[in-house]
This record gives sequence, C-alpha cells and structure tokens, in this order.
Amino acid sequence: MASQAFEAIVEDFEFLDDWEDRYRYVIEQGKSMDPVDDALKVPATKVDGCASQVWLHPVIEDGVFRFDGDSDAMIVRGLIAVLRALYNDLPVSEVAGVDARSEFTRLGLDENLSSQRSNGLRAMIERIRSVAAAA
Repeated sequence: MASQAFEAIVEDFEFLDDWEDRYRYVIEQGKSMDPVDDALKVPATKVDGCASQVWLHPVIEDGVFRFDGDSDAMIVRGLIAVLRALYNDLPVSEVAGVDARSEFTRLGLDENLSSQRSNGLRAMIERIRSVAAAA
C-alpha cells in the first residue's frame, strides 16, 4: 500500500487529462522541494546511471527511512519528489517491499518517460533500496 502522500499524487493525476499536464505537475512537485545543500552534492550521494546529475541523501532515524534529493533537470527533480512521497517516513524494513515500478505504472509515468529517464528512475529506486537494505 502506498503512502497517503503518494495516493494524493495518484488522485491528482486522475484529474489531469493528458501527459503534458502530468509532466507539468511532476515538475511543480520538484519545484516545491527545498534545495539540497551543496555540501551534500558529493560523489557518495550522486546516483550513477542517470542522464542528468542526481543526488540522493538518505537518512534513517529510529528505524524510519527518509531522503532528500536534487537534480539539475527539472523533470528528474520532480521524479525525486514523487519518490519521496512514495518512500519517505516508511519503516526502513518496509522500503524493500514497495513495488515502485507498479506504483509508477499507476501514474502512467512508465509509458511516458524516455528510456534515459526510465533508466535514471530505476537507478534512483535501486539506490533507495540498497541504502535501506544496508541499514
């Protein structure tokens, strides 16, 4: 089951008729995130496999998973915001059980992202899962 924050995105997407509106919505989600401090944009937080520059900064406190992220591409920054809605505030033990691909299919994002963006999204999901698994 997806988080309430992610379900709110799903509900918003149901009111958006075409991909262009959904694309703008995702970008707006990214714009609404606080920027990541430049000191956290280091090789250890950089996600390989993305066409654009992507940094994810995970934090696990009291068994709860959270992360912040940033990108130099607005659509990717929006995808980070959607991933945050999906994963943030989950118990770290539940992160691996999230079927992100299925959840993104509900949004139609799997059909409308370029292959490079899809590869980058997979790389971000794998980073999230590996950090949680190592905790």
